[in-house]
Amino acid sequence: MAKAKKSKGGTPATVALEAAGVPFTLHAYQHDQAAASYGGEAAQALGVDPLRVFKTLVAEVDGTLTVGVVPVAGQLDLKALATAVGGKRATMADPAAAERSSGYVRGGISPLGQRKALPTVLDASALAHGTIYVSAGRRGLEVELAPGDLLRLTGAVSAEIGRG
Repeated sequence: MAKAKKSKGGTPATVALEAAGVPFTLHAYQHDQAAASYGGEAAQALGVDPLRVFKTLVAEVDGTLTVGVVPVAGQLDLKALATAVGGKRATMADPAAAERSSGYVRGGISPLGQRKALPTVLDASALAHGTIYVSAGRRGLEVELAPGDLLRLTGAVSAEIGRG
């Protein structure tokens, strides 16, 4: 995986990766407005196992916005997310609050380069892969990188927060 070249149309996610000197690969695809699942669409369009494509979800844990990154093939276990960050109760965040906090639109929220750094948890299944895919900051654009780099750049912890 080669380090991507700086581009004028970069997203905050790609800018953060470039600034950190992290190797990554961008993968673009034509986003379909009618797609039922943004993550599922990405996996299918790119021909990648849905267990390697991760969605970024924003939840509220005891009143604090928190990011959960889980495979698109499953769902976020809110109780496990709360436990992973030492909280008691989690609910999905209001979509408008998630967009305001992250600086991204729904379906394009990346765990990288968010406007406000939030507590982040990456599902432990990511560590079984050499590289994973996450949103690069807009619909139709994914970034492939090593899960360890994602953990380091986001200050995330790894825990079993996904369910089948």
